[in-house]
Amino acid sequence: MEKTKKQWLARLKQQLGNKIIFSEENGAQETILHIEKNNLSEVCLFLHDEKQGRLFTMVGSDEREMNGNFALYYVFTFDSLNHLVTVKALVDPFDLTFPSVTLVLPAANWYEREVRDLLGLRPQGHPDPRPLVLHGDWPEDLHPLQKDFPLEQQVPRVKSREVFMPYDSEDVTVVPVGPIHAGIIEPGHFRFGTVGDTILHLDARLFFTHRGLEKASEGMPLRKALFLAERICGVCALSHSVSFAQAVERAGDVKIPPRAKYLRTLFLELERLYNHIGDVGNICAGFGFQVGVSQGARLKEELQQLNERITGHRYLRGVVSLGGMRIDITPQDCEEIAKKLQYIKKEFSEVVNLLLTHDIAINRMTNSGILRLQHANDLEVVGVAARASGRQIDIRKNQPYAAYDQVQFQVSVFPEGDVLSRIRIRIEEVYQSLSIIEQVLNQLPDGDIQVGIPKLTPYRYAMGWCESPRGETVHWVMIGPNNTVYRYRVRSATYSNWPAVPLTMEGNIVPDFPLINKSFELCYACCDR
Repeated sequence: MEKTKKQWLARLKQQLGNKIIFSEENGAQETILHIEKNNLSEVCLFLHDEKQGRLFTMVGSDEREMNGNFALYYVFTFDSLNHLVTVKALVDPFDLTFPSVTLVLPAANWYEREVRDLLGLRPQGHPDPRPLVLHGDWPEDLHPLQKDFPLEQQVPRVKSREVFMPYDSEDVTVVPVGPIHAGIIEPGHFRFGTVGDTILHLDARLFFTHRGLEKASEGMPLRKALFLAERICGVCALSHSVSFAQAVERAGDVKIPPRAKYLRTLFLELERLYNHIGDVGNICAGFGFQVGVSQGARLKEELQQLNERITGHRYLRGVVSLGGMRIDITPQDCEEIAKKLQYIKKEFSEVVNLLLTHDIAINRMTNSGILRLQHANDLEVVGVAARASGRQIDIRKNQPYAAYDQVQFQVSVFPEGDVLSRIRIRIEEVYQSLSIIEQVLNQLPDGDIQVGIPKLTPYRYAMGWCESPRGETVHWVMIGPNNTVYRYRVRSATYSNWPAVPLTMEGNIVPDFPLINKSFELCYACCDR
């Protein structure tokens, strides 16, 4: 594999030729290609189309203190090689424009709009110039991720520049929903264009409660930033903390103990279990299948109570440390986990049998909210939504971490892309998680659960990733002086998947929106970081 990778990288550099100013290795898994910003579109398109890379994340960074410039990082993953290629371009602070990549790589849309909002870097030729994170009432000349913007600054709002899809026909009715919803739910605004109750178009507007966590992390000690990372999202707390910890560990070339790897795998699968089982119940609420709703909630509660007994926290906060784990488990804990999961498997199987043999349930889910494979590929959709549309990606397999290379499991894929496929993926993954946990408990090695973090090299960056219950999550961390954070960028699975949701609505009816939306089960907080 290493020989093949070296040959592939040599060929890549030869093909790009003078487009590359210079290249460097950032650890064993990443190659950085430094280019002029004017070559961004051509190089990124080549990596994506010719080399079959996936856009993994994109980061904008204010590095004027380091080199006098802003910087853009477009990161591509090549799963078959277990390797990352980062395209880095500098942006002069006296010319904050750069050529947009979105026209050739639609998945770059949100990333480029975000760097315009937060850093003031302007993507020329971008097809959607609307604000993304900061909405239309934020002053256009204030950019909070610039280093000289004070964290505590109060910003007066201006007249809104928000624009939504215009409709010329009198036959089209605009149906606005949110951002304030009935019940306890985070804010999102959904504006439907309909004829009768058939949906023609959906505008989705998010980022109503942007918290500025990345700005708040600047200068923060890494150990304190871990505390911040696991509070990005309630139900993906462990996935975020593991991703952040892995990024820091990679920055210091730290190898965590084998027992810690297995424990991370155990708790990550427990997080997946309570999410997937709860999500199956939540989807049932979209078509009034109340027995599925109640049983999903009951079994989720049983799993969260198990989490609390074993770790002290229902959402698995405080479990991970930099360099390993804070929490170990005893043989008695192993027995309790195994016993409880046998019970969960039996109860869940009964719920699944009721659901998948219920004609009305199957009818409501079949052909509802179809996400086509082409759209999933174009937008780099990840996780359950990707696999339910025929996209075979799972970062546990593609770029293994923790102890996932030591256990056996299958990655299920369905081609239909509808609500039924998304619920079936979750059901299959529940059984795979149960199997993974059983293997971890049987193979759990003895030994330490934590090693120390050395003094890290300032201004080196690294990435950590995780297959959260919603899909692939990536944390990009640049180290500051004295083991602090210089720049922190979180790309959650939700961030990748929200742009795909409106594409699944055309031709469906308005009453099916809650069902389709629940089948993605995306998180608002993961965007409102």
